[in-house]
Amino acid sequence: MINLRGMYTLFSKEVWRFLKVAIQTIVTPVITILLYLLVFASVLSEHVEIYDGVGYTLFLVPGLVMMSVIQNAFANNSSSLFQSKLNGNIVFMLLAPLSNLEVFIAYTCAAIVRGVLVGISAFLICVFFITPDIYNIWILLFFAFIGSGVLGSLGLLSAIWADKWDHIAAFQNFVVLPLAFLSGSFYSIKSLPGFWQKVSMLNPLFYMIDGFRYGFLGVSDHAVMVSAVIVSAFFILVSTLTLVTLQKGCKLRY
Repeated sequence: MINLRGMYTLFSKEVWRFLKVAIQTIVTPVITILLYLLVFASVLSEHVEIYDGVGYTLFLVPGLVMMSVIQNAFANNSSSLFQSKLNGNIVFMLLAPLSNLEVFIAYTCAAIVRGVLVGISAFLICVFFITPDIYNIWILLFFAFIGSGVLGSLGLLSAIWADKWDHIAAFQNFVVLPLAFLSGSFYSIKSLPGFWQKVSMLNPLFYMIDGFRYGFLGVSDHAVMVSAVIVSAFFILVSTLTLVTLQKGCKLRY
């Protein structure tokens, strides 16, 4: 049977952990989004139109919101699990009557909560600049939740394999950040040359952001159902890899 109480306890601990430092975990990402909007919206809003009838600021908002969601979902799990390894208190989690699946679910759900909270906060800030009409709330929520789940799983993987903080920073700066910036957050991939369009379509984060933008605007660079299938498949792949790594206990049990 699933240990619901134990799983909920670990989940609650992770949620309260990032809420205790909300200025760092929620307010700071929102300020970053605000700076992006102030710079890009003021410079390009009157000069660029991505889709017919969609101004650049309106195009930019869902990309920025989703980018903040997935980046913070990754940061939540990577920092938390690695800090537990560093402090040595990970032994309490390993000794608890929790299966690998229960640990994975608790951490991933906590990452989703942080990602969604940051996304909501960022959206509320964006409302001061422009009020987008949400086209389909269910599609929007689907990509927000599954995108957070994917990056939360990647955060667990990076924390398991990392030996020092530099490894976490390297994974975030050389993998997550470039993929997020090159996923169409600030531009439509249809504006790229043919070769770079094909390269962009190898980026799984592109489908997350493109599908999320469809939930906002009702337009996208790629078919939304295809994006949903690709992101779901990627989530299953990353989750399976994370569970296998947890099962082996590599760099967790010494």
